[in-house]
Amino acid sequence: MEQKESIDQIIEDVKSEVVTWRRYFHENPELSFEETETSKFIYDKLVSFGNMIISHPTKTSIMARLIGDNPGKVIAIRADMDALPIQEENDFEYKSKKSGVMHACGHDGHASVLLGVAKVMSNFKKELKGELRFIFQHAEELPPGGAHEMVEAGVMNGVDEVYAMHIMTHVPVGKIDVAEGVASSGNDAFKIKVIGKGGHSSMPEDTIDPILISSEIVSNLQHIISRKISTNEKVVLSVTQFHAGYAYNIIPNEVELEGSVRTFKDEIREKMPAFMEQIIKGICDAHGAKYKFEYNNGYDMIKNNDEIRKFVEETIAETFGKDTLRKTGPMMGSEDFSAFSNEVPGCFVLIGAKNDEKGIIYPNHNPRFTIDEESLNIALKYLINIAMRKVIL
Repeated sequence: MEQKESIDQIIEDVKSEVVTWRRYFHENPELSFEETETSKFIYDKLVSFGNMIISHPTKTSIMARLIGDNPGKVIAIRADMDALPIQEENDFEYKSKKSGVMHACGHDGHASVLLGVAKVMSNFKKELKGELRFIFQHAEELPPGGAHEMVEAGVMNGVDEVYAMHIMTHVPVGKIDVAEGVASSGNDAFKIKVIGKGGHSSMPEDTIDPILISSEIVSNLQHIISRKISTNEKVVLSVTQFHAGYAYNIIPNEVELEGSVRTFKDEIREKMPAFMEQIIKGICDAHGAKYKFEYNNGYDMIKNNDEIRKFVEETIAETFGKDTLRKTGPMMGSEDFSAFSNEVPGCFVLIGAKNDEKGIIYPNHNPRFTIDEESLNIALKYLINIAMRKVIL
C-alpha cells in the first residue's frame, strides 16, 4: 500500500508537467520527418531525468533505455509525435503558431504522456527488473511511416513486449477501448490513370471521354464491397481524388484517380488489387480506353496479442475499475504501430478524450480537434501501471 501511495504521489507531481508539455507541442507542431525541435525538446527532457541511455535511431526519432539493476524482460512503450498539414480553427491560447500545421490527432498528448512515464519510471532504476525502452517515433502520419525505419534501425532488438495507446475523441473521457485480435485496419493506397482521347466538348463522338469512363469506374468499384466480399466482413474502398480537365469546353485526354482500401483480413487484402483491376480493365476495354493501375500496401493491421491483451484488461480494471474498460472491435483507421507489434507481441488501446459538456466533440484530423486533458492523466496512469506490473511489482 505504501508503495502504491508513493507511486500515486509521483504521478500526481508529474501530471501538471504533462499538460504543460502537451500544450507546448500543440503550439509548436512539426510535420512528418520534420520533427527537429520536437525531438530536441524530448531529448533534453530525457537527459534531465537521469538514468537513461538516449539515442537518435533516425534523424528525428528518439529512443531512451532505462536499464534496471536486476534481470528481467525488455518492455517497450511507443508514442508518435508528428503533426498534420491542417489549418487549426481552435481559438485557445496554445493553438498552433504555424500556419497550415496542427496537432489534430493527439500526438502532442502521446509524446507528453510518454515523457511523463519516463520521468516517473526513472526514479525506480534500482528496483527495476529488466529494461524499459521508451520509443518516440517520428512520421506516423505519412506512409511509409517512421515505424519501419525505427525497426530497421534496431529499436526492437531484444524487446519482449511492446505497448502503445492512442487518444481518441470518439471515445468518452474516462473510458479505454481494447480490441480482441485485430485492433486496426490494413490501409493501402491506389492510383488509377484512365487514358482516353480528348477533344471539343461539342463533339464527344470524336473523343474517348475519360471523365465518363472514370465515373463508371468510381461507381463500379463499390460493387466489390457489395458483391465480391461477404456481408459479414468489413471493407472500405474510397476514391478520394478525381483530377481531370483544364477548360470548360475541352474533354481531356486523361483522368487520375486516387484513394484507399481498408481491410481487416490478410486474405481479403490480397484479393483487392485483382478485384479492382478486373473492373478497371473491363470498363476501359468497353470504351476503347487505356489505363494504368498502381496498388501499394500501406500500414499493416495491428493485431493485439491475446495473452498481453488479457493482461492489459486486468491492469485497466485494477487501476481504474471495470467500468473504464470497454471491449470493442477494431477501428477502421490504421496505424504504423503494426511495424513494432509485427516484431514482438504487443497491445494497442484507445484512450477516451471526448467530453460533450465541454464541447470537445470533434474527431481526430478535424481543424477543431482538441482533447479533454484528463485523458492525459488517464493515459499516464495506464502506462505507468503497465510498466510497474511488468518490471517492478
